[in-house]
Parts: sequence; C-alpha cells; structure tokens
Amino acid sequence: MPTDDLGDGFRAEDCDCAPTARERRVLWPDLTRRAAIGVGVLGLATLAATAAGSLPRAWADSYPSWDDVQRAKASEAAKAAEITNIQNLINALQADAANKQAAAVQAGADFYAAQQAYFDAAQRAQQLQDQADAQEAKAKTAAQHAGRVASQLYRNGGDDTAMQLFMSGSATTADDILAKLGTMDKLLERNQNVYDEAVAARNSAKSLSDQAKRARDERDRLQQVAQQKMVAAQAASDAAQAALDAQNQHLDDLNAQLAALKDATAATVAGYQAGVEARRQAELQREREAAAAAAAAATGGGGGGGGGYGNVVASGWCRPTGGAQTSGFGPRSVQCSPSYCATSYHYGVDLAPGCGYPIVAAHAGTVVYAGYNGGYGNYIQIDHGGGVETGYGHIVDGGIRVRPGQSVGAGQLIAYVGNTGNSFGCHLHYEIHVNGTPVNPVPFMAARGISV
Repeated sequence: MPTDDLGDGFRAEDCDCAPTARERRVLWPDLTRRAAIGVGVLGLATLAATAAGSLPRAWADSYPSWDDVQRAKASEAAKAAEITNIQNLINALQADAANKQAAAVQAGADFYAAQQAYFDAAQRAQQLQDQADAQEAKAKTAAQHAGRVASQLYRNGGDDTAMQLFMSGSATTADDILAKLGTMDKLLERNQNVYDEAVAARNSAKSLSDQAKRARDERDRLQQVAQQKMVAAQAASDAAQAALDAQNQHLDDLNAQLAALKDATAATVAGYQAGVEARRQAELQREREAAAAAAAAATGGGGGGGGGYGNVVASGWCRPTGGAQTSGFGPRSVQCSPSYCATSYHYGVDLAPGCGYPIVAAHAGTVVYAGYNGGYGNYIQIDHGGGVETGYGHIVDGGIRVRPGQSVGAGQLIAYVGNTGNSFGCHLHYEIHVNGTPVNPVPFMAARGISV
C-alpha cells in the first residue's frame, strides 16, 4: 500500500484512521451555490406550518412594478386586486423561505448525526487497532521467551539438532515461532505453561485484529453515509439561501408597494420607491463597512487571549481566530442545557475570542461545505489536500462569508464567531481531520509552528 505523507512525518498508515487510499481520493463534491443561511427558523417554521407552501411560478415570474402600482391606484377595483396579489406574494415568499430553512435545519441535523457516528466509529476502530498492535507485540515477546526456554532445554540435553533447525529459519512473527516450537517435544513436556501463555497471547492478538477489521468496515460504511448526508445538507442549505435571497430581493418592494396602495393620503408612489432605495443603499454601506473592518482585523493579526491569529507562518498555516482555548480535544464531562447536551468526546478545540470575532482559514484550500450542521450550528469545512481538512463550527447566523467550491488562502476571512448549534457561549469549534478522522489540533498545529 502506498504511503500518504501528510507532512511533518504524519502519515496515513501511522494512524490507520481512515478508509483506503482509493476511498480517500473520493473527495467531498464541489458545490457552487451560496450556502450561508440565517438559522432563525423557529418563528419561520411556525409560519410555514400555517401559510402557503412554495412560491407559485406565475407569481414569481410577474412581480408588480411600480408602474403597475401607480396604474392600480386609478380605480378601487384594480387597487383591491393588486393589494390581494401583493399580500399573496408576500405570504408565499415568507412561507417558501420558512419551509426551505426548516428543511435545511433538518438536513443539517441529519448530517451532524451521521458525521458524529462516523467520528465515533473511527475512534473505536483506532482504539481496537492500537490494542491489537500491543497484544501482537506481547504475543511475539511471549513466543520469543518460549523459544529461549526451548533453546536452553535442548542445549542442556546435549542434542541441539532440532534447535539448530529452529534457529536456521526466519521466525519473525508469533505464529512463525509457535509453529516451530509446537514440534519440540522437550518444551511441551517440561514447560507447557510457557508455550500455552504464548499461544494465548497470539490468540488474543488475532481476536483483537479481527475486531479492528470489523470496526474499520463499519467506519468506512458510516463515512459514506456521512458523505451522503453532507451532500443533502448542502443542497438544502443552497435551496434555503435561494429562498432567502428571493425574499430579500422582493420583500422591501412588495411591502412598500402594499403601503402605497393602502395609503389614502397624498403621498406619492415615487416617495415609497425612494424609501426602498434609501434603505437598500444604507444596508449596502453597512455591509461594506463590516467587511472592511473584518478584513482589517484579519490581516492585522493579534486578538484575544490566544493571540497571533491570522499570521501565516513559514508552514503556510495560521491560527484561525483569537481567544483562549476553553475546551480541549478528547473525553470531557457532559454539560447540558434545557435543550441539549454537549458530547462526551470533543473532536476539536474551542477558541473563545468573543461574539462576532473574525474567523480565518487556517491554511489554503477549497471550501467543501458551508451551511448548517446540527450540533455544530453554522459550519464550514475546508479541504487542504493530502488528506487534511479543517472544520469551523458555531458560526454566527448570517456570518458565513464563503461558498462551497471556493478557493481560499491561509488567513483569509471566512466567517464570524457565534453561538449556534449545541453551544454554551460564543466560540469557535475548530477541528482538523486527517483522512476524514478528527485528530488533536494542538500537536498538529504545533508541528506547523502554531499555538492553539
């Protein structure tokens, strides 16, 4: 099997933590539609249950113009008809966005459950393999001990012909040694217990190896399920974002048009139209200012207790955000809220610089997921090549600044810190996956000159 060198001496076969090399080449599919969704869905989901379903195509293709509104004001009948039409359009837009966002949240929850099941299976497979390797080493040591006992017995007996035959072959494993020792009568007669102990150790090693193989098979199956759920979740996020975009594009106009039609004063349609445009320009300006401030913060480095985020070092890596580490990798006590509990095994590290703090890509790569992911809340996953990926969780609603399929550079702004998903305060959940399996970010990043 070829060696997959992941850099800094970190090799895939060392951890046996992922599917085969062929399977690892099957990367997450590139998806190109914008997938950042605001997940304020509880109220919208309630609306979706009582309002119309998806937006009728005839309506979507014929939103009223301001000229239509001006003409409708000429007669009471035309005005009433246009008011009804616009109200229906507003209800349908809101219901369509609510339905699709609720579906995205459900798909994200399914992705999260499948992803965690895969992570758990990968961890179990690695633990069993570690145990099997340790037992194999013990079995070989026991067999070698039995061989030394046999050698001494035959030498003391003055007949070392069989021992010479034993020593002339290559006995590199416990099986090889035990197969030879099983033919030596003197060992079996005088030191049966030494031989039996070696056989028991060998059998235990084989049993653990078999269990590890079954665990890897289950791990690989769950990895495929997680991939399928991720694709479905991304598609649902894309659909939700498209519905939100349609709502944002038309809702201001529709509400202003409705107000203009209902207004019995001398206010003109042009006045309402100007108000819509003024609000639109103000929002664009706020977005430009926020983006400029975030870019300046990201390129300036520094930050909360951890410091140094965004500063790309010689390895090409950087700290993804500021703030102190508040939770490490591995087993932890379970913390619960009235709505959910944290996991008992933490597959990343938490960094807490504060709500709204910029998050940057830790290394150059391609975004493979950007959307909702159940307990991780709003989530981004980036493929860096060579079997290495990073994950960024609990991003603030509306705070994703990249899309699937997009190439990003190390230190590039990708999101903002939030408190979404199963979170107990604003922080970044930062993961590193090697061949699909989470590894401890602390030594991984330290090997690349970064402290987290």
